[in-house]
Amino acid sequence: MAVFTTVSEAELTAWLSNYSLGQLSELQGIVSGIENTNYFVTTSNGRFVLTLFEKLTADELPFYLNLMAHLARHGIPCPNPMANRHNQFLGSLKGKPACIVSRLSGKSVNAPSLAQCASIGAMLGQMHIAGQSFSQIMPNPRGTAWRSTTAPLVRPFLDASQAEMLEREIALHNGQFDVSMPQGVIHADLFRDNVLIEKDRIGGLIDFYFACTDVLLYDVAITVNDWCMDTSGKLDIPRAQTLLRAYHQVRPLQNTERDAWPLMLRLAALRFWLSRLHDMYFPRDGELVNPRNPAHFKRILQNHIWTKQPVWL
Repeated sequence: MAVFTTVSEAELTAWLSNYSLGQLSELQGIVSGIENTNYFVTTSNGRFVLTLFEKLTADELPFYLNLMAHLARHGIPCPNPMANRHNQFLGSLKGKPACIVSRLSGKSVNAPSLAQCASIGAMLGQMHIAGQSFSQIMPNPRGTAWRSTTAPLVRPFLDASQAEMLEREIALHNGQFDVSMPQGVIHADLFRDNVLIEKDRIGGLIDFYFACTDVLLYDVAITVNDWCMDTSGKLDIPRAQTLLRAYHQVRPLQNTERDAWPLMLRLAALRFWLSRLHDMYFPRDGELVNPRNPAHFKRILQNHIWTKQPVWL
């Protein structure tokens, strides 16, 4: 989350007149993140988060908003979109598609405990199960085609060894997914800063705007790559096993998923190394933007390549 488009209190007050959310009392830009413009909004009726979408179009957004509403109805603590007076989740503000959702309790953690790793593992399993009854489909927009078109853009900025690793990994993962593995709705960005925690309880899963339909194990690998790493970018075995076992208790992992695990960890690391390279070398203008360092995921990817049998259950 970030602020690319500035919204004044007067502009938001006018926009909120189409909702039954009370009178605006506070508006605060949210610094973290890189994709959309986000504000904390407090009204006389409660606390909310306003999002203006900088890349996604009005045609693409119903999938994400309907998904969050679906998951919220199934007991997953995620932002619940607020409908306007015309019973629509999506509006327009400052010429951008916009929505307002419930604000959840808790805060993100930098160094998750074993108990917190267990909590997110179990919650991810619950989310995957709840998503099985969601009927809409969204192919992964950052899948094979995206990797193939993005890699040539960043390659001129890399040294020879980095470019070789990028090309090798892109080629390795083209068509690598096994269609027999369980698929469904995935969050696709369940990093620590997208999870709100109260003590050891999950208060909320946020930022669903990379969610899509894909292999469920890929979502697990993305989560492990952020939640279960030491400072050198290597898997922390106790945390990784704790997360995987908690997930397995909710949605039992299959033998095909065990076999795919080493490559899935590499693919998940490749995705974020590549996207962070692109964001670094092709930045967008924004009032409050925090670009992420691609070197972190380069180290994670290298460590996965060197580790042939990563931790499992």
